[in-house]
Amino acid sequence: MIDMIWFDFGGVLSPPIPWLFDNYARKTGLRPKAMQGAMCTVAKDLGVPMLEPIECAMLTEREWGARLRIALQEADPHCDTSAAQLETFGKQWFADVAPNQSMVAAVRALKRAGKSVGILTNNVVEWEPHWRAMVGLDDVVDIVVDSSKVRCRKPDARIFQIACERAGVHASKSLLIDDLPENVEAARDLGWNAILFTHNEDALDRLQRWTGVNIIRTEGALFE
Repeated sequence: MIDMIWFDFGGVLSPPIPWLFDNYARKTGLRPKAMQGAMCTVAKDLGVPMLEPIECAMLTEREWGARLRIALQEADPHCDTSAAQLETFGKQWFADVAPNQSMVAAVRALKRAGKSVGILTNNVVEWEPHWRAMVGLDDVVDIVVDSSKVRCRKPDARIFQIACERAGVHASKSLLIDDLPENVEAARDLGWNAILFTHNEDALDRLQRWTGVNIIRTEGALFE
């Protein structure tokens, strides 16, 4: 029996990550490949994976954004960063972005059915007001475990252990829905149950089988 269902934010409750990068490119003119290259450069200077500097609060948003701007211009001296608000990245990144309504509806359905639900996310201190307002689940979820607050991130075993401790639920009674295979694998290695999110219909079918809760599909979902 599952006692706690954890939802990832980026790519599950939010639109897919590639969509978000494409959307940011439409706002700023900065191609996803260039942005990801700059993020990797900043992280490499600190000897960590691409988003760890910001998701583990090693750098502030402003420091990270300033380093991104330098990395972009060093990689391409002709790169125009004038439309990008890199030092306040989150505000521009999340502006006018809608959540994945199908998965948000699933969280609400599970809560109405009496299930405990949480968000287990690799995220950023300064982005919290933006993403939490976007998904609109503050009145629903029981717990949020945010990498930037606990200073470790998925797939590190420590963040899963912290989640279990805060929920007071054993790993074997926990279920994670996440879009990254490495996070799902790490959870399973620790005794969690996990669903690899690929698209809404599959995830909702699996979630219904795991929990026994009838989840009504949201018509006209924007992101599949």
